Amino acid sequence: MNVNTRYDFLHEYKLNCFCYSVLKAATQKFSCKNLLGQGGFGDVYMGYINHCPMTAARPGGGYAVAVKRLRKKGTQGDNEWLNELKFLARLNHPNVVKLIGYCSERVQRILVYEYMIGGSLEAHLLRDDNTELNWRRRINIALGAAKGLNFLHILGRPVIHRDVKASNVLLDAGFNPKLSNFGLAKYGPQGDQSHVSSRILGTKGYFASKYIGTGHLTLKTDVYSFGVVFLEIFSGNCAAKKYSNRLEGNLVQWAKPYLSNKLDIRSVIDKRIGENFQGKELKNLLGSSSNA
Repeated sequence: MNVNTRYDFLHEYKLNCFCYSVLKAATQKFSCKNLLGQGGFGDVYMGYINHCPMTAARPGGGYAVAVKRLRKKGTQGDNEWLNELKFLARLNHPNVVKLIGYCSERVQRILVYEYMIGGSLEAHLLRDDNTELNWRRRINIALGAAKGLNFLHILGRPVIHRDVKASNVLLDAGFNPKLSNFGLAKYGPQGDQSHVSSRILGTKGYFASKYIGTGHLTLKTDVYSFGVVFLEIFSGNCAAKKYSNRLEGNLVQWAKPYLSNKLDIRSVIDKRIGENFQGKELKNLLGSSSNA
């Protein structure tokens, strides 16, 4: 496989370089039956790989992986693919999804990750009958996602994820969260810089108004988005929906009146939790989120 100089930096990382034929076989020819979801720039499929050597395994054999295949054609899709590869190759943290390898064969652009059996946080929140997200698990998810984001922000060269949202928080079998989808990630300001300038990219409902108005990207841009995810976790509502006060896609504005009045905080809590939560802990957590 010919890999051009754009990928020379990968030699210092222990990533597997897969042949397209291996990943095609591992996903049963990228079968729709294996489709896990659709990311920002590609479709994600479940596949099975033999650990040694790195060859395709039969369904249920070897170990499971998530295979994201570039869907967009042209420079933009290729840049997002390379951006995610560039960042995830360098990141190693319990709350950041692990990149196993990649494929860059002819026109094929593919990334291979650890498989997160719990799926996305968003998928759990959208299920009306979901009783698995109890209070303690929601606390664990919020803290784990915060740890992952803090890791990015305190690196010697800080990283701004730029697309923190519920669908980009993946869960393992124990409901431990990991941040995923780094296609829009960007290095943050350093030294005397207060911000980096950028196009406004991300997902509606998770933007800070200051970012929209100025295009100034800072670590606080991620923090605001995390605040929205935080509210999603405990309210069970999604950022992009139509609320009773007609504030379409603005979970923060919907929640603020309740958060500013401690007597109304319970009105924010997901009814699926019932009364199985700690009142004092609730006030501390949700009270702090009102500053998002």
